[in-house]
Amino acid sequence: MAPTQILIIDSSSRDSTATSFREFGARVVVIPQSEFNHGGTRRLGTDLTAPSEFIIFLTQDAIPAHPEAFSKLLAAFANPTVGMAYGRQLPRRTARAIERHARMTNYPASETEIRNFEDRAKLGVKTTFCSNSFAAYRRSSLLDVGGFPQDAPFAEDQITAGKMLLKGWSVAYAGDACVTHSHGYSIAEEFRRYFDIGVFHARNSWLLESFGRAEGEGLRFIGSEMRYLLRHEPWSIAEAVAKTFAKYGAYRLGLVEHLFAPKIKAHLSMFPAYWQARSK
Repeated sequence: MAPTQILIIDSSSRDSTATSFREFGARVVVIPQSEFNHGGTRRLGTDLTAPSEFIIFLTQDAIPAHPEAFSKLLAAFANPTVGMAYGRQLPRRTARAIERHARMTNYPASETEIRNFEDRAKLGVKTTFCSNSFAAYRRSSLLDVGGFPQDAPFAEDQITAGKMLLKGWSVAYAGDACVTHSHGYSIAEEFRRYFDIGVFHARNSWLLESFGRAEGEGLRFIGSEMRYLLRHEPWSIAEAVAKTFAKYGAYRLGLVEHLFAPKIKAHLSMFPAYWQARSK
């Protein structure tokens, strides 16, 4: 399936990325790094790709795993209630067991799964789970919920999914549309990522109020991870335990982010440029 347009938003990279994409024939828009944020930049991308009805967002490190990745993702929109769809993410070839388990758990090998607002009774806030690394949106549904949030350093996709579900749209998981995309985060990086998750939940408490909590999900994940590591990489159990404590502590700090100055949050977050721009 050939796209009608290819747009690259480059946050002032210092290598040959922009030049390479221009030579490929893509439209390249360069923005200052200080102006990048997950919500506002995707909002810009939505505006710049008008009037296309379906928009696929792909981060620079998500590599299509097969030629049909895009067409299989877009196939989810055959259901007229689907407002957004996201695909399966496979671990890198060099991924260790902790990294592989996370991808297997969050992105199972399944066919398309459709979730709607009623599913919150069994899934809680996980009803809104999706990924901004490989996702597609129906423009009319995006406009229906006001588009991506303008100022969102993290999880703009989940905010948008929640708004769509509340307005009667569905979210699709296309398990047969695959990209290779995973990260081997260090303990420090996991800390920063979960600080950002805490900030996200603190600023968007309406999601938990509207959908409820995914009760026991964290404990189930830890149990599953321990069993997987025992079978495949037992020497990584100590690292996994350390990461679990780091995640929990960072998440709790994120929930009280209002107590910290932007300069402090820049050190705690995965996205320091976002906070540095707000400390001036």
